[in-house]
Amino acid sequence: MRSNQKSKDNNKGYRYRPVLYFAMAYFFTWIFWVPAIFLPENIAMPLLLLGLISPAVVSTVFILVSGSDALKKDLKDKIFGFYKVNWINVILSVIVFALIVVFSIFLSLAFGQSLDQFAFAEDFNFTGVGVASALVTIIIASILEEVGWKGYCEDSIGNYMNWFRESVIFGAIWSFWHFPLLFIRGTYQASLMVNPMFVVNFFVSAVPMGFIITWVYLASNRSILACIIFHLFVNFMQEKIAMTPETKCVETIIVFIATAVIVIANRDMFFETRHIGHILDAE
Repeated sequence: MRSNQKSKDNNKGYRYRPVLYFAMAYFFTWIFWVPAIFLPENIAMPLLLLGLISPAVVSTVFILVSGSDALKKDLKDKIFGFYKVNWINVILSVIVFALIVVFSIFLSLAFGQSLDQFAFAEDFNFTGVGVASALVTIIIASILEEVGWKGYCEDSIGNYMNWFRESVIFGAIWSFWHFPLLFIRGTYQASLMVNPMFVVNFFVSAVPMGFIITWVYLASNRSILACIIFHLFVNFMQEKIAMTPETKCVETIIVFIATAVIVIANRDMFFETRHIGHILDAE
């Protein structure tokens, strides 16, 4: 009986370590990205991908060495648990983001932008790889970022506070994680350096987007698969719809409005505290 209780405590009583996770995720990402700043594009791009992989690797290592069977099972279920996915919510989230893009383009007309933005862009925004490789990079980014951030990161913060506060903190940290990309030639972020407003907009927009993807995550019972699908759609739309940088600034305003509506419509989801200290207990 005592052995069974000890096993239960070992599985369910795991203590998340968000500060250590973020320190490791940043370190093992930036250790590749910072040198890439000073290298030619053809050499920098492999380092870029290694940095992109790092949060997922750190997340997986944290879970594998945790000693918690419940945490390991939780990761497996979040990635492969199709039963978790709320497909209606996933479809709704995709529609919401598509509408955000549409409204942003129409609103941008008042600022001198063109309806030509509804066309598909010929090229991707990051130029360091070919078109086929760029598409593969988008897919890899969508998968690996979500495995990293949803595999361990978001739960490690949410285990100690409500999901509203978690979304603010995660959005800010996730946003700043991209910082070295501003200086790596061929990346989307580097293309924004022509105007400080575009750079600021990129980092600010990540915070409300953090709320939206948390909504997708929680609505599907913490499914990474649901987040990958949504993230892939967002990345593709941001890369292939021919929105100007000016329109993407307008888009950030629309994203804030959409986020406010989502939070108000899901107040219990974002402000409940029942899950605090009990994320794994619900599994």
